[in-house]
Amino acid sequence: MRAALWRESPTERRVPALPDYVTKLKALGLEVLIESGTGESVFVSDEAYRSAGAQILANKAQLLTEADILLSLEMPDLSRFPQATGKVLIGHLNAWRYPERLEELSKRGWTVYALEKLPRITRAQSMDVLSSMAALAGYKAVLLAAVEYGRVFPMLTTAAGTLAPAKVLVIGAGVAGLQAIATARRLGARVEAYDVRPAAREQVESLGARFLDLLPDLKAEGTGGYARELTPEEKARQQAALEEAIAQVDILITTAAVPGRPAPKIVTRQALRRMKPGSVVVDLAAETGGNCEDTIPGQTQVIQGITLLAPLNLPSTLPLHASQMLSRNFYEFLRLFSKDGRFTLHTDDEILRATCLLYQGQTLETKQPA
Repeated sequence: MRAALWRESPTERRVPALPDYVTKLKALGLEVLIESGTGESVFVSDEAYRSAGAQILANKAQLLTEADILLSLEMPDLSRFPQATGKVLIGHLNAWRYPERLEELSKRGWTVYALEKLPRITRAQSMDVLSSMAALAGYKAVLLAAVEYGRVFPMLTTAAGTLAPAKVLVIGAGVAGLQAIATARRLGARVEAYDVRPAAREQVESLGARFLDLLPDLKAEGTGGYARELTPEEKARQQAALEEAIAQVDILITTAAVPGRPAPKIVTRQALRRMKPGSVVVDLAAETGGNCEDTIPGQTQVIQGITLLAPLNLPSTLPLHASQMLSRNFYEFLRLFSKDGRFTLHTDDEILRATCLLYQGQTLETKQPA
């Protein structure tokens, strides 16, 4: 079996496997094909991949002709490659956003495994691309806020006077939120956090932040450690309570997400405008529409003196470390296919069944693989 990596869109700088993992993939029974130039964004040359045992191919058309498996960080558009049929796609795909592309893969008889569908079980932690990338996004979000904020984060006592620390509020205490809390704390800010899951309190407080217990009776624990979607009544109560808290802070970082669905709107236009001029908001949920009603994904706005950032694909701005983490995630997932030194496609594993969107063009409900 031949697994391939290719150059993705200009905004995607990460790669699913660095050269040191090419050797490991070969040990699983895979040959590795690389489109020339794929490693440039992570400062890795074709020669480095070649030295690790990969074969370098000139272009995507040749790659798709020769490869059996495509490793990808984007949902591919194969409209320019009519010859690409019956292949395997494994990646961090966010496939729910691209139903037409998934339908095209189905027509072409592709098998598709989406790593964002990994179950939240202990055995899958080493493959968890969402957690890996969320940690980097939470870290980078605080750095972006610090750059935009017209003051310093820590309290400074100087001969010219004492500078008050920045007040930071993080909404959502998942992996991204916890990393944002930790980073803001390291920079010396006073940090508060809010999450609809009461179980998050202990994690927030362990990082030295204050947990906002705005609605003690509201419990919104969902499956897999995620928050469930709130009812309209619960949303109204949450927004009213949050509005008061948001008005008191200098930096707001929102990270709330519901897997496979648009991000919940938590910060209303009214709440944003109650913040002090000079305040900064970083909406980490911009990829799925944003937590703020004013968010325009991919754009930075200044609204009545408040800077609202809505970055896309933040982990790609840290391409080398992101690729190191992804290489491990992809490798551990691919290990599930290795049997006796041979790479064999199957769904005889709960993780593979959970992530398999298509098997030879059909869903598992309609086709059971042999």
